[in-house]
Amino acid sequence: MTDPSTARRVTLDAPVNILVIEGLTMPEATPEFLSDIAAAAPAGSTINVVGSVKDAFEYAAEVEVILGILSKSLFAQTPDLRWVHAIASGVDIFMFDEFINSPVVLTGEKGLVGGHLADTGFGLLLALTRQIHTAIKFGPDAWAHREAMRAKEIELEGLTMGVLGYGGTGRAMAKRAEAFGMRTIAVDEFPTGDAWGMDRLDDLLGQSDVVAICCPLTDDTNKMFDHDLFAKMKDGSYLVNVTRGEIMDDESLVAALTSGKLAGAALDVAPGEPLAADHALFHLDNVAMTPHTAGASQLRAPKNVARFCENLRRAQSGHEFEGVVSKQLGF
Repeated sequence: MTDPSTARRVTLDAPVNILVIEGLTMPEATPEFLSDIAAAAPAGSTINVVGSVKDAFEYAAEVEVILGILSKSLFAQTPDLRWVHAIASGVDIFMFDEFINSPVVLTGEKGLVGGHLADTGFGLLLALTRQIHTAIKFGPDAWAHREAMRAKEIELEGLTMGVLGYGGTGRAMAKRAEAFGMRTIAVDEFPTGDAWGMDRLDDLLGQSDVVAICCPLTDDTNKMFDHDLFAKMKDGSYLVNVTRGEIMDDESLVAALTSGKLAGAALDVAPGEPLAADHALFHLDNVAMTPHTAGASQLRAPKNVARFCENLRRAQSGHEFEGVVSKQLGF
C-alpha cells in the first residue's frame, strides 16, 4: 500500500474550502488572482483571504486547501486540511514532523523560480569581480581608489562555475554563466546528463573558480559549507549563495574570507538572518551582500497562482499535481 504522505495528487469532486494566506512573495491576492482561482476550483467552493498566518486561525477548522504558508501551530488546528500549495520556494518552514508524516500533499513553485535569483547572484558576482560594490561604497571618493580597484578586477570569460543543486535556480545560474563565456559543471542529488551526482562534489569544488550554492536547506545541507568543505575549494575562488544562508557555517565562511582562501562571497542570504550590525560580513571588503531580496519578481506570484489553478483543475480530473514537494526529502 502506498504511503499517503508521498501522494502526488488530491481528488476534488465536491466544493472545497480554500484559504489564501498572503505573504512576502504574494503580498496581495489580487481580484484577478481570486477570479482565476474561483474559475479553476470546483463549483460552489469557498475562497477566503487573510493577510497573515496569524489571521488564518479563524478559518482553520474548516479549511481543506491552503495557498500560502503554514506554521506548526496552524497545522494543529486544521483537521480537514488535504493540500497546501506553498508561496515560498524554500519549504524548510514546512518540515516539522507532524506535517511530514501527515497525508497532506505539498506543492509549490518547484521548477518555476530561478531567473530572478540568478539575476541577483550574477549581479552580486559582478559587483565583486568588477569592483562595482567598492565604487558604490566610496561614492565621490572612488576615483582616488581607481588603481587599487583595477588591480582587483577579473574577467569571467573562461572561468569555471560549479553549481551545487541543478534545479530551477541552478540551471538559471548555469545559463547566465555560459552567456558570460564561462564553463559550467554541476552536481545534484539526482544526476543527469548535465549534472554529476553528489559523490563528485569534491571534483566540482576543486575545479571551480566560482561555486554557486543553488540547493535547498535540508538536514543534509545544513552547515554543509564548513571548514573542511571550504578547504576543498580552489584558492582565490568565489562563492555565490542566493538560496539559504544556513547552508554555510558562519564561522567557517568568515574564516575562508579573511584568510584569502576565498577571493570573495556574493551573498543574498546569510546564516542567522538578520545579522547583527557588527557582523564581520558587513565589514569585509570582499563581500557583496543584499538582505535576502533575490526572491522578488513581478513574474513570481502570477506564475505560482497559475500553477495552483492548474493543480485545482488536475485535482478534478484525476491527474498528478505539478510542483510536488517530497516531504521526506525536503524539496
